[in-house]
Amino acid sequence: MKYKMLVLDMDDTLLTDDHKISDENKEMLFKAQELGVYVVLASGRPTLAMINFAKELKLDQNNSYMLSFNGAVVTDLKEDKVLFEQTLTQQQIHELYDYSVASKTHIITYIDGKIVSETDSEYIAIEKNITGLQHNKVPNFKEAVTSSAVKCILLEEPSYLKKIETDLKLAMPHLSVSMSKPFFLEVAPNGIDKAASVKFLANRLNILQCEIIAVGNAGNDLSMIEYAGLGVWVDNVDPDLRHIADVIVASNNNHGVAEVVRRFILN
Repeated sequence: MKYKMLVLDMDDTLLTDDHKISDENKEMLFKAQELGVYVVLASGRPTLAMINFAKELKLDQNNSYMLSFNGAVVTDLKEDKVLFEQTLTQQQIHELYDYSVASKTHIITYIDGKIVSETDSEYIAIEKNITGLQHNKVPNFKEAVTSSAVKCILLEEPSYLKKIETDLKLAMPHLSVSMSKPFFLEVAPNGIDKAASVKFLANRLNILQCEIIAVGNAGNDLSMIEYAGLGVWVDNVDPDLRHIADVIVASNNNHGVAEVVRRFILN
């Protein structure tokens, strides 16, 4: 099988634990692009927190694309143009805020390129560190959110948040809910996930489902792992998901993405 698209989650998959692209991964991804393979970043991160990595991999020079906010935004990197965007309504965000208060979780959203929340927590600090975005802590979340936004995240201690995930899916079946980290519960519009945006992009590029490799490590990657012709977990995958993939490669810190390119694209 000749694969034409390689879709990569970023945190804990492409990136090492210190949020860098290893030289080994970078070298293999350049080789994949030289063969004409589209390398596509697909992350829960905001667009602004992905663009520097995309340019480091020269995806903009190789006419590639980027899926941010768990697929809620699709960007053409060469043209610097948004091809697709779907947002939560203001009402939905306010309902999620009410749910977060009742369930004793923290909640954040993104407005004007900034993280917006009413509270501080160690988990919000992690999101600030990962994305490099400014944090706008507001006295009243609902008053600060006066328009739609791409997504929200509920944040809390992992074992507690796992229970909240189950409850939220039942309470709000009209929304898309998935874990990106054990302490990040991501919420997007219904029908929005990484698989839906990979499918959108593949249709645009006339690439078949069987010609796609997807690589990830967490619950918000599951849809694209199941959709792709070859679904790959890195070795540090969430243990509960480990059985749901075609292949498991080395961990994010041991250049698992480079292994994928060597085994399934260069060969």
